[in-house]
Amino acid sequence: MLSTGAVGLAAFTGPPLKRDTPVNQSMMEMVESDVGVRMPAALLKASDDFKGALVEEEGVRYTVYRDVAGYPTVGVGHLIDAGDNLSVGDRIDEDQVIQFLESDLEEAERGVRQLAGNLPLHQHEFDALLDLVYNVGIGNVSERESPRLNAAIDAGDYEGIAAELTYKHAAGKVAKGLEHRSDRRANIFMEANYEDTRS
Repeated sequence: MLSTGAVGLAAFTGPPLKRDTPVNQSMMEMVESDVGVRMPAALLKASDDFKGALVEEEGVRYTVYRDVAGYPTVGVGHLIDAGDNLSVGDRIDEDQVIQFLESDLEEAERGVRQLAGNLPLHQHEFDALLDLVYNVGIGNVSERESPRLNAAIDAGDYEGIAAELTYKHAAGKVAKGLEHRSDRRANIFMEANYEDTRS
């Protein structure tokens, strides 16, 4: 079984950051504050702290199961698609877990860059948005599905963004695990605190 430490480094090594759009001079402006420098999302990747928190939240599963919303899932929260050629009950090995994880994380990073645009972010703010996109998918944070989140981002309203990081429903019902994860996500965004408050 993969431990948080094993996944922490081995699973997340990959190619250098690829940007969907070139970084221009205005994006290079960095905003300094009391907790460090805010940078454009295009310049950020998942931190090691985030990777550890992600594995703690999602767990590592080698057998395809149905998540709380009923979707076939495996690895570190990887949603099965037709191209995976897997069904509930099928097993995968550690290499496949890592491959799915790297691919899903890269996709989520692209999603955060798309969502945040040129808004400067601290690493922990990027990580919290990354957790959101990884957990609920880029479609659920679109302007149509999450208008208040997008409005807060457009306005550069960091407190407003923090207030919109709560997603607690799966398949139309409140899921206790998602409540805890939302609380942890808010703590990451507001306080750079990656600790699991349930322990």
